[in-house]
Amino acid sequence: MSREQLSQDSLSEATRSRASFSGHGNAKGAAGYRVPSTDPDCEFLSQAGQMSVINPREGGFPKIRIGAAWDNIQVQQAGFFSRLLKKMSKQGVDVDLGCLYELHDGRRGAIQSFGDLYGAYNDAPFVHHTGDERTGDKDGLDEIIEINGARWGEVKRILAYVYIYHGAPDWDAIRPQVQLLIPGETPMIVTPRVDRNDLSVCAVAMFENRENGIRITNHTEYFPGHAEMDRAFGFGLEWEGGSK
Repeated sequence: MSREQLSQDSLSEATRSRASFSGHGNAKGAAGYRVPSTDPDCEFLSQAGQMSVINPREGGFPKIRIGAAWDNIQVQQAGFFSRLLKKMSKQGVDVDLGCLYELHDGRRGAIQSFGDLYGAYNDAPFVHHTGDERTGDKDGLDEIIEINGARWGEVKRILAYVYIYHGAPDWDAIRPQVQLLIPGETPMIVTPRVDRNDLSVCAVAMFENRENGIRITNHTEYFPGHAEMDRAFGFGLEWEGGSK
């Protein structure tokens, strides 16, 4: 069965009952797929629904960074001797980091490398994507979104997501992480978990302005595409297809 058919089947299942709304504020989109939270002894913000708060600083925040890291998939090399010796190689997967934003003045939009939606740091929306990383091979963070901390008061909310642009949607093998990095603060890490691989977009975490502090919520909610995720969280953007 093709990936497109799997996505359509997943979307149909998610929207089969109109009573199954997302529950994210006043949004009217269908809920995405979530992994049930069963492990009480989990890593910090490793399960959907976990939340933390960073209190505002006197004078405001410095530069805020949202970073994503992932692994390439290990696959067995072809050939008799390679299989016999269990030789493995990395299969490139193009995973992208993006975010939906809403400012207090009502402006909304998306930041991601796909479509060259890199945003702006010193001007609205005060959110900037630093560049596209297509391999996941480098050490540390693979992609970074920067938020102008001095203008955080103008931001209402930011939804960070990762999506598989190219390659098999194998989230367990890719093992993505999203980190919130603020100088002087302990890094906060959100680790999505999933037990199915037919949905290529993961809404990882929401960063909300609460009295000029930052409330972080792990959502780890999976969708067939950007539009379904948008409807579930109520940003109200228009989406169309394209390629890099």
